[in-house]
Amino acid sequence: MIDIGANLADASFDADRPDVLDRAWSAGVEHIVLTGSSAFSNRRVQEIIGLAPSRLSATAGLHPHYASEWTPALGDEIHALANAHRLVAVGECGLDYFRDLSDRGAQRRAFIEQLAIAVEHGLPVFLHQRDAHADFVAVLREYRASLVDCVVHCFTDTADALADYLSLDCHIGITGWICDERRGQHLLDCVGSIPPQRLMIETDAPYLLPRTIRPRPKSRRNEPMHLGVVADAVAAARDESVEMLRSATSANARRFYRLPETPEPAGR
Repeated sequence: MIDIGANLADASFDADRPDVLDRAWSAGVEHIVLTGSSAFSNRRVQEIIGLAPSRLSATAGLHPHYASEWTPALGDEIHALANAHRLVAVGECGLDYFRDLSDRGAQRRAFIEQLAIAVEHGLPVFLHQRDAHADFVAVLREYRASLVDCVVHCFTDTADALADYLSLDCHIGITGWICDERRGQHLLDCVGSIPPQRLMIETDAPYLLPRTIRPRPKSRRNEPMHLGVVADAVAAARDESVEMLRSATSANARRFYRLPETPEPAGR
């Protein structure tokens, strides 16, 4: 399996990050894409790659929560990482009107700046959208023809929103939200409409610990080792074998991020 988005720069992993990776490899995760979402995490994930250079890759971007922190200097840093071939995608970027932690105008400006960087460097984009679908899809539609590829990460929206993304040839990332009986039931119905070549899976660790894990972990921190729980839930919802689901989503992730075809043996 390939985890297409994990926030392993988060401070909650500082005490045991190498062990977190070992548990992931032992659980059948062959590659993890580390999410960059701020000036700090963009730099930190580059350091973390050194723990397993052949099995870790990184994105760089600015999450809409921090959009007010966008500066030309931050854009230059992302450009520099792209020029050095240190990135597999630009982002996490997009719009979030659920929390509105940054002004909506600032969110749109930072989003557009990052899409332009992705276009310039021929990189895919790792996208975030929450409660901002109309504005988000309008911006994405304007840039989609120039983007090599894009994934709407941690999809939690409606069937109509999903149809809009699929009409733009977006990939869709599914997380442990699908395992949440309180909020994710609608995903069980609509995940089957995602074409197999457009589907990918992720943990978004340390967030979104799958609620179906038994026995329930003592900690609420999610880890990449739990990716198999997401795969099981998605496979069941699509009425297909988990082996087929794992194989297809891994192939999609390798193609999307241009990752090596052959996984390395387990271990650091």
